[in-house]
Amino acid sequence: MPSLLVLLTIMTGLVDSVSFLELGNVFVANMTGNIIFLGLGLGGSGTEIMLTAVSTGFFCVGAVVGGRVTFTRPAHRGRLLGAATAAQAVALAAAAVIVATLGHRPDSGRLATIAVLAVSMGWQYAIVRRLEVPDLRTVVVTTTLTALVGERGQHRAALARRGLSIAALLLGAAIGALLIRHVSVSAPLWCAAVLLAVVAVASFLAARRPDARNWA
Repeated sequence: MPSLLVLLTIMTGLVDSVSFLELGNVFVANMTGNIIFLGLGLGGSGTEIMLTAVSTGFFCVGAVVGGRVTFTRPAHRGRLLGAATAAQAVALAAAAVIVATLGHRPDSGRLATIAVLAVSMGWQYAIVRRLEVPDLRTVVVTTTLTALVGERGQHRAALARRGLSIAALLLGAAIGALLIRHVSVSAPLWCAAVLLAVVAVASFLAARRPDARNWA
């Protein structure tokens, strides 16, 4: 499961690269940044409050739905991750289609894309929290970075997870920026959808193994 969550972290970087660079300086995964943007907007800095409010609100909607699913329908962690990422892959593909057809600059296309992406990331974070894999939250790395540089006597496994988590988010954002510049705005979203599909298939296959009950 840690390796699959690293892929989800890369996917987060891809998605937030699109939202920040092309959708109006807004995050759909990093809600800490959004809260800061909201505060700046309310303080009269000129930051566009509407886009940030839409992103934050729809992220919360996704988190609420994801949280209810994980607690009302308990299942093997592999099947839970597989079902969640399969559904999210559909959402990312839909966002890519919106960008390719409606565009990302007009308000209609931009708001629709932000809403779909934010819901999917809120959904993802709620599921990942339920999985409870240490140091791999896929969306935020503040705690992970602090633990990596601030804790003494860390085990090698913890060091590896923390380092991979930070590197994965960095890599995803860098690849996203390159794809936007050299391919298209929708390219990172298609790549993210493919990563989600890979995680979904791998999760379902792993859940069918004889030792699946011990899968961590």
